Amino acid sequence: MTEKILPLGEKVAIVTGGTRGIGRAIAERLLAEGARVAICGTTGQSVDNALRALDAGERLCGLPADVSKIEDVRRFVSAVHARFGRIDVLVNNAGAGVFRGVADLSPEEWQSMIGLNLTGVYYCCHEILPIFRHAGGGDVINISSLAGKNAFAGGAGYNASKFGLNGFSEAMNLDYRNEGIRVSTIMPGSVDTDFGGKQPLAEKQHAVSWKVAPGDIAEIVMTLLKMPRRTTISLVEVRPSQPPAK
Repeated sequence: MTEKILPLGEKVAIVTGGTRGIGRAIAERLLAEGARVAICGTTGQSVDNALRALDAGERLCGLPADVSKIEDVRRFVSAVHARFGRIDVLVNNAGAGVFRGVADLSPEEWQSMIGLNLTGVYYCCHEILPIFRHAGGGDVINISSLAGKNAFAGGAGYNASKFGLNGFSEAMNLDYRNEGIRVSTIMPGSVDTDFGGKQPLAEKQHAVSWKVAPGDIAEIVMTLLKMPRRTTISLVEVRPSQPPAK
């Protein structure tokens, strides 16, 4: 008996942190494929701005949600499932970085980074797994970082969150791969966004960015989702092709 594979254009996807940067590029690309998409951001204003910019009508919804809070995650996932009747894809993109040495990194900054970059992914996966298991499968794509394998000075908190995310993703894949649930991790290097409060290089006058574009990460997400169900691309490392010479 041949398994019926639902086309990407008929699926429902959640993109956390989908209001800007990589997350918005992924949401936009999913919408271009015809999928229905739900995004979340930390403020109602950021979500409203993204919804207006993406302008996809009834195929798009968004809610403010802090994924480091389990109550927010439960409310968001429940609202999306009630709205669309199914969820097929979870892209864990929400993240933050504070870059200081351990002595200068405050306990509050540590907790905030671990909460958003690692615990928030666990919360989202924990809430989505019963839906995926009932449906017979689904895709989880975690946006990690090359900082999850390469430590650097000033990165102790961020490194810890991304090293942890990579290990979490690998173990979760082993837990559920025989239930039709694929778990993939994308590890970008330098991406042209305002992550960390820096102005995107491409937005500076007369500048041409050497960094990976958010849309490039979105294309990788599409590749992962379009792979035959028999195949999981578990880990993708992404680097700029021509970084500045040192």
